[in-house]
Amino acid sequence: MLCDIIVIGGGASGLTAAISAKMCRPEASVTVCEKLDRVGRKILSTGNGRCNLSNRSVNTENYHGSVNAPAVIRDEPSADEFFSGLGIMLVADDAGRVYPYSGSAATVLSALRLKMSTLGITEECGFAVSAVDGVKDGYRLTSADGRTLSARRLIVAAGGYAAPSSGTDGAVMRLFRSRGYRTAKICPAVAPMKAFPEEIKGLKGVRAKCRLSAFSGEKLLRTEAGEIQFTENTLSGICVFNMAYLFAENEGSLTLCADFAPDISAARLSGYLSDVRKQRSGSSLEDFLTGLFGKNLAVYLTKRALRRPLTESISTLSDEDISSAAALIKNCRFRAAGASPWQNAQSTLGGITASEITPELASRREKGIYFCGEILDTAGDCGGYNLQWAWSSGWRAGRNCALSLKG
Repeated sequence: MLCDIIVIGGGASGLTAAISAKMCRPEASVTVCEKLDRVGRKILSTGNGRCNLSNRSVNTENYHGSVNAPAVIRDEPSADEFFSGLGIMLVADDAGRVYPYSGSAATVLSALRLKMSTLGITEECGFAVSAVDGVKDGYRLTSADGRTLSARRLIVAAGGYAAPSSGTDGAVMRLFRSRGYRTAKICPAVAPMKAFPEEIKGLKGVRAKCRLSAFSGEKLLRTEAGEIQFTENTLSGICVFNMAYLFAENEGSLTLCADFAPDISAARLSGYLSDVRKQRSGSSLEDFLTGLFGKNLAVYLTKRALRRPLTESISTLSDEDISSAAALIKNCRFRAAGASPWQNAQSTLGGITASEITPELASRREKGIYFCGEILDTAGDCGGYNLQWAWSSGWRAGRNCALSLKG
């Protein structure tokens, strides 16, 4: 059977695209084709299950890649407009992060599915697309188990590589690359970064507020305040997540520099440490920084700055030692050893490039194919930016795909 529109991928952008297309052309038959046994699994995990679905402040600096996501977002319905049409009330926190009032991602998915059901949109789950072939009236999709579906138009919303347990394992990206589509260098975004274990030994489990800066050599790439977290071999926390995209273009030269006392000047910090030398002169170096940081971070910084046995007395510290400790606290460098595994990433940087699509998100190579969401070369920061791109690009792709139908 030939339907009018098939949406490949039942995630945030795919469900939105289906709704947009059907609302634009109610007479059109629309089917969402999903690899897993149910749609929307990745939506349920967003925002730690609370679904951070947008942000009150969407700016160019919040997005990375060749596709101009903010331009699309500005021209499409806002999150408030879209979700009010689904009967969902939204609320924002002090940082501008937008959530459903219920505080539950399940509320969002249920509303999307209810809208699709009301509109008469079909869900075809358990259909892992393994081939796309052009036929006389459009395109034929073949699943891994040999089933086929055909449509006059396709909307590709199959995501990237991040969170493969949610169905986004890069299979559809690879399929379209084999059809000649150009993609940017692909890398985990909104993700932890690997560190060299010897550089963070002793920091496992430590969480610390800091001002984090990313450098390529001595070139400053980005600075952000937040909390950094350490595991045995990774750097984590939102401030790290927002710098993960930098690894793709700076592999081998990317360094993250933490200022663990961002609200204290170097001079004031040196003065404080000099006072500690006097006040704790009878104590060992193990207790040198415990009035400033938690035990593990204090010991780590002392060891790294002074490279002396911690059993030595604080009274033995020279002015040079004090300066070295203050300098490390203000500029503690960690080399990025690698990108996070895909299962730990929230989004994908890299994908089908802007040169392959029109402003309507239509393919420049093949008539009747549209793209939206994570499969395109753009990635947002942590804080609702990626889901906002999903809604906005899905809405645009769905509408323009429906408008392209004749008759």
